[in-house]
Amino acid sequence: MKWTKFTLETTTEAVDLVSDMLNDLGIVGIEVSDNIPITEEEKKRLFIDILPELKDDDGSAIVSFYVDADEDTKELIANVKEGLKELSEYVVVGSGKLNVTETEDKDWINNWKEFFKPFRIDDTIVIKPTWEELTDQKEEDLVIEIDPGTSFGTGAHETTKLCIIGIKQHIKPDSIILDAGSGSGILSIIAKKLGAKEVLGIDIDSNATNSAIENAAVNELPIEEGTLSFVTGNIIEDDGIRTQIGKEKYDMVVANILADVIIPLSDVIGENLKPGGIFISSGIINMKENAVREAIEKNHFTILEVNKMGDWVSFVAKK
Repeated sequence: MKWTKFTLETTTEAVDLVSDMLNDLGIVGIEVSDNIPITEEEKKRLFIDILPELKDDDGSAIVSFYVDADEDTKELIANVKEGLKELSEYVVVGSGKLNVTETEDKDWINNWKEFFKPFRIDDTIVIKPTWEELTDQKEEDLVIEIDPGTSFGTGAHETTKLCIIGIKQHIKPDSIILDAGSGSGILSIIAKKLGAKEVLGIDIDSNATNSAIENAAVNELPIEEGTLSFVTGNIIEDDGIRTQIGKEKYDMVVANILADVIIPLSDVIGENLKPGGIFISSGIINMKENAVREAIEKNHFTILEVNKMGDWVSFVAKK
């Protein structure tokens, strides 16, 4: 199968935001090339012994993505350029030059799998891709198997780790939890494995919903209403969906999305939380911390914790 390959010239500073923007446009299989050396921790996690020699890091980066060669890409290119223009108000995006080539690679969409290895969230939670074997499991380990497919969520990203740590800290045996923007289902699955009474994951993408259901099955968690379930819908824009999933029902809502989604979500999600319920939000780039804080507080939440990892921020708030 032939693909059109786009290479976008940007900066290491903007890579995360550019990748999120491309993901929002429906682009998967993103590759990032830069000259930033990996850390010792990353080296151990990826089981790498010999590292390639890198040029001096000049702050530049290349983000590559692929589109079916038969697709009309004029609208996509226009949307990418508009997205870069918006991002440039917050971060240095570089030249933004797009180079186009044609390639034939039948398995490019799965090539990333060789870099996704088992890793630990903390002393007891281990994330393992379905195609890998776990060789150093401890008796007390809670092992979560994940195949993210085309949906977001391997658990390796700082934003997901922050959510998992928050869930673990605030979950109770009788907790009823809503995972808003459930993606691959990783947060829902972990919440259920940690002993939540009931978990519902919701995502606007039906492919993500299907992926989450498949991952629940891999982890031997039956899909059953009132125990663990996944639905497709837009809880920000659709009051009917918010009513359907239950108002003032949830002890905890977890949202690992993006700042620009969490801000409008905070306007409505209080409807679904019980009084005193916990709202954990993540996926917030540090430059948007204050904007999210203002939205959360404006909507009658009390911020209990602000947790940070790398360039990312997570809020734990109480209704």
